[in-house]
Amino acid sequence: MTQFIPGLDLNRRFYNDIVRPFLAGEFPGLKYTAARIGQGSEVLGFDTPMSTDHDWGMRLQIFLAREDYQEYGGVLHERLRHTLPKSYFGYPTNFSEADEEGSRLMVETDVLVNHRLEIWTIHEFLHDHMAWDSSNEPTIFDWLTWPQQLLLGITAGAVYSDQLGELSAIRQKLRYYPHDLWLYLLAAQWARIGQEEHFVGRTGYLDDDLGSRILAARLVHDLMNLCFLMERRYAPYPKWFGTAFNRLVCAPNLVPILKDVLQAKNWHDREDALCHAYEYVAHKHNALNITDPLPAEVEFFHDRPFRVINADRFVTALKEQITDQQVKQIGTDIGSIDQFSHSTDLRSYPRLHRRLHVLYT
Repeated sequence: MTQFIPGLDLNRRFYNDIVRPFLAGEFPGLKYTAARIGQGSEVLGFDTPMSTDHDWGMRLQIFLAREDYQEYGGVLHERLRHTLPKSYFGYPTNFSEADEEGSRLMVETDVLVNHRLEIWTIHEFLHDHMAWDSSNEPTIFDWLTWPQQLLLGITAGAVYSDQLGELSAIRQKLRYYPHDLWLYLLAAQWARIGQEEHFVGRTGYLDDDLGSRILAARLVHDLMNLCFLMERRYAPYPKWFGTAFNRLVCAPNLVPILKDVLQAKNWHDREDALCHAYEYVAHKHNALNITDPLPAEVEFFHDRPFRVINADRFVTALKEQITDQQVKQIGTDIGSIDQFSHSTDLRSYPRLHRRLHVLYT
C-alpha cells in the first residue's frame, strides 16, 4: 500500500523533482506559472486516502503567456507524455480516459503517459473555471453570481512557481469580496435568519416536531454561513462545508451549541440552544465594529412566546454602512448565488452564472 501524501505536498514534490528540471532542460528560458488550483479535494487540503480513488494524483496547471502557449502548448504536452516517469512515490502518473461520470483514475501504463499536467493561459483557465474574462475587472454582478466554491478553487490550492506574475495578482484580487458587497452579503444572511427565526417555536407549538427540526437545521446552516462571512472565509460546497466550518475561529465555541440544536428532543430545548447561538453570533457581529453596537440578547417575538434575536435590526444597521452606489441599488435581500440557491447544477456550471445577472438589475 503506497503511503498517502496529501495532494498539494505530493504535487509540490513532483514539480520540484520532475517538472521543473524537465522545463529547464527541454524549454530553457520559457517563462511559466506552475500551480495546483481549481477542482479537487486536495486544493482545499481536505483529501484523504479515500480521495485517491478518482481524479487525484499528479495534477498540475502549467500556465504560459498567450504567445508562448500558441507556440509551445501542444509541443509541451506531447514532450511530457514521452518524458514523465510512469510513477512517482508509488503512484502512477498515467490516467485513464474519463468514465461516464467524467472521472479519471490513476492506472499503470507501459506506453506513453496520459498525464494530467494541464497547459493553459491564465485567461482561458479563468474563462473555463468561472466564465470570467480576466482582462476586465470583476463586476458586482460577477461577484454575486460566482459560487464561493469556485472562488475557493482559485484562491486556495498552491502556486509552486509564478514566473509570469499574473496568477498571484489574480489570487490577491479574488481573495475576498469588496467591502461594501461583504456588508450586503452579511445583511442578506441576517435577513434569512430573520425570516425564519420564530418558526421553530411556532411549528413546535403546533406539535409539528418534524417541521420544527427541519427549520432548526436550516437556521443552523444559515448561522454557519453567517460565521463564514464574519470571518471573511469562502465556504465550500456541501461535502466540505462542515469540515471547513470546524476550522473557523468560532468553531470551538459554536459547534457544541449547534449540535445541541440538532440533537434537541423538543422544541423548547431546540429554541434554548438556538438562542445561545443567536447571542453568540450577535456578540461576534458587534466585535467586528462595522456598525454601532446592537442588542445581543434574545427577546420575545412580539406578543408570542417564541424567543428571537430580531435579526432585522442587523440587516438595517449593515445596509446603513453601504456607500457603493451599485450595491445600494440592489433591490432585494437575496444575497449571492450561494444564499439563494442550493442547486448543485446551478452552482457547478459557469455558463449558467452570467444568466443570473438579471436578478440584480
